[in-house]
Amino acid sequence: MMIFKKAIPRRMFLRGLGASVALPLLDGMIPAFATSADTAAKAPIRLGTVYVPNGMWPMDKWTPKTEGANFELTPTLEQLKPFRDQLLVLSGLNHPEAVPSPDYASGDHSRTFATFLTNVRPKHTGGKDFRAGVSMDQYAAKQFGKETQLASLEVSLFVGDLVGTCEVGETCTYVSTLSWSSPTTPLPMENNPRAVFERLFGDSDSTDKAKRLPLIKENRSILDSVAQAVAGFAKELGVNDQAKLTEYLDSIRDVERRIEIAEKQADQEIPTLDKPSGAVPASYEDYAKLMIDLQVLAYQTDLTRVITFVMGREGPFGGRAYPELGISDLHHTLSHHQNNPEVIDKLYQINLYHMKMFAYYMQKMSSVPDGDGSLLDHSIFLYGSGLSNGNIHNHFDLPLALVGGARGQIKGSRHIRYPKDTPAANLQLAVLDKLGVHMDTFGNSTGKAEL
Repeated sequence: MMIFKKAIPRRMFLRGLGASVALPLLDGMIPAFATSADTAAKAPIRLGTVYVPNGMWPMDKWTPKTEGANFELTPTLEQLKPFRDQLLVLSGLNHPEAVPSPDYASGDHSRTFATFLTNVRPKHTGGKDFRAGVSMDQYAAKQFGKETQLASLEVSLFVGDLVGTCEVGETCTYVSTLSWSSPTTPLPMENNPRAVFERLFGDSDSTDKAKRLPLIKENRSILDSVAQAVAGFAKELGVNDQAKLTEYLDSIRDVERRIEIAEKQADQEIPTLDKPSGAVPASYEDYAKLMIDLQVLAYQTDLTRVITFVMGREGPFGGRAYPELGISDLHHTLSHHQNNPEVIDKLYQINLYHMKMFAYYMQKMSSVPDGDGSLLDHSIFLYGSGLSNGNIHNHFDLPLALVGGARGQIKGSRHIRYPKDTPAANLQLAVLDKLGVHMDTFGNSTGKAEL
């Protein structure tokens, strides 16, 4: 470790023309002779939510047969084997607020999505008078946002719209975002990689894009605009910190290059069944990995500690097919499988594909040093869906898992089955508690789940 008389400020930016590069946690940011406990305290804890749409059928390929520590990883979960020590598989949790009622029988996917992080039954409406509840991620954002540049980041792999009507005349708002900062304030999800990149690395001192972006383009990249600042700062670092900085800057450069490639491809006619709208990669895997890498950079630089990521549109509006897997049917259509074995197998292949992307995310998080561990060691990720069997819109025994060390607060490698009728809000209340956000109740909670 490089020994400084005074540690480098934890919140430090290298600025250039129209750009601002936040730094990751470096050794030089930790005071000389700090203990391991001091080092751990310097690493913030983070929250991530990763949502997959239309259920997780067949559930027997998701749910372990035995409970406790000696459970066998099921085929769908097998890709999380490298993170087993930080994995909790959670069974028996429900979203009763999403269940149809006599006065709200339609719009099942809308309720599914709107209740996933709020645990509040949304108002039945097709207009602008939508209403849900404050989502779990935003309770964390309100506390963590006092210490970060962005209180939270909402990212999706689909084009959402907070206006208009979608499912059976239900407001599109309910299927466009998981995040609500108030019962009447939905937060739009960003699906464009360039927009996310600019939000992370645009100069916070200049909000005028018309003035800022031409400067960045003139310098050809974000890093070109801060090159002089990077060179001067690097000379002050020790060998370990120089290596960390180089690796981090290489990651930024790689992400920027991939965004530029996607933008060039967007102007071309690409013969694919689910060509994304806007300047995003044509391949779902390239698209997902690019957005994941941007999220890892956001965590790494502590620009935000709360990210919500949706891997596909819930329900029939704006869904996608997966030609990469040889599947031309839309995901939602397949979810109504009518117990057809061939259709169920296609659903299973999509589940595996989504899990492959999530495993990539967790691998990236585990590979980035952070204080006395990795980003994953100091994070909690909630992965899952608001449905189990999409064929019957089942809101019970949901496919949910937690991954991450939570800064040593969660013992992994366990399958926990909760008592019948336990609301998922109990789990989310427990997660907030581990984050240091202490609440007595949340949504329709009946208590705090044991983790």
